Amino acid sequence: QVDLVESGGGLVQAGGSLRLSCAASQHASLSSIMAWFRQAPGKEREFVASIAWSDSHAIYADSVKGRFTISRDNGMNTVFLQMNALKAVDTAVYYCAAANSYQGDWRSPSSFDSWGPGTQVTVSS
Repeated sequence: QVDLVESGGGLVQAGGSLRLSCAASQHASLSSIMAWFRQAPGKEREFVASIAWSDSHAIYADSVKGRFTISRDNGMNTVFLQMNALKAVDTAVYYCAAANSYQGDWRSPSSFDSWGPGTQVTVSS
């Protein structure tokens, strides 16, 4: 189990940018994949992006491809989500997640073992 804490959420106008951070309590070698998910009111939690600690291989949801960038800093045990060209539909609580194994579906919440408490992102139109 890895303790995760998100930060960087807030209120931004449509077209603006935010950078989310996720700090992990333990060395990156104890987890394999890091990801961001989001959940809007009344909706299921949905995949945003995921990245491998080892080689920075990353995948994105189609809805954020070209606008969001996930990255990691192994030395700081931190994962980032740079969000540009934000839209009102991006409004949600954003969660950081860690998976112990490279196996499984990197887009599925069930593949992840640890979760942060979430940070609110609100985009005004």
